[in-house]
Amino acid sequence: MQPAHAPAQFDGPAVHDAYTLPVNDNVNPYAFSVELNGSHFLQKGKMIAYYGDITFRGVGAGLVDRALGQHFNSPMHAADWVVAQGRGKLLLADRSFDLNSYDLEDGNLTVRSGNLLAFDPTLRLKQSIIPGFLTLLGTGRFVAASNGPVHFVEPPIRVDPQALVGWADCPAPCHHYDHAYLHGVVGGLRRLTGIGGASGEEHQFEFIGAGQVLLQSSEKLLAERSVGVVGAEAGVPMGGVPTQPGHDAGNPQTPGLGNLGDLGRRFGL
Repeated sequence: MQPAHAPAQFDGPAVHDAYTLPVNDNVNPYAFSVELNGSHFLQKGKMIAYYGDITFRGVGAGLVDRALGQHFNSPMHAADWVVAQGRGKLLLADRSFDLNSYDLEDGNLTVRSGNLLAFDPTLRLKQSIIPGFLTLLGTGRFVAASNGPVHFVEPPIRVDPQALVGWADCPAPCHHYDHAYLHGVVGGLRRLTGIGGASGEEHQFEFIGAGQVLLQSSEKLLAERSVGVVGAEAGVPMGGVPTQPGHDAGNPQTPGLGNLGDLGRRFGL
């Protein structure tokens, strides 16, 4: 007896080697292959495998730092990054989130620190004035993760902070609070206590001017590093103060700078 319908043929998963892996392109929506011939910046924990002769050193490690220091100018995030050096192919992934590469040509792009996975050393990385974000300048390619596909939109536009991945070639956003959030009994309690937070329908980031805004297809943020990032209100920078290791949560300080107060923390010091 034969089945009424023959089962579909299953060829099995694609099997790659050092020669068949893509060159600086996606292996699938969740993994990216970097062809390394020199140096590359990687966020710690995002390399899942590699072929070739490659070494990994932390940013700030001796000769590596002196050779590439002009391209990495974010001291608060330096501990989150390594420099890969050598020849071979790197496989990058981030908890099955969507990965995409982007090309900058003499441009600038500000992106959430938790979303940026890797970038060419031809790009310069700066610490954004907005805590929890990093800015890339120059010409080169970078790889970023998102919770769902990324969409590009043009200003003027207001976006849900939790859907925001970054923005390119346009001024930093300002906060926009809707009338219902600022007024009334509920609004007054929120302003005084901070209890209740705000959804994207009540609080948005407003972009104006020329440029592009990158939005993910989800309001669920990727986990971010605690350095310079606050979690009192999801997706909103400066909603609270992160606790630094070895410091009292009630009296947060930055090593070597003492108690900066609210003004200093606003500017990521």
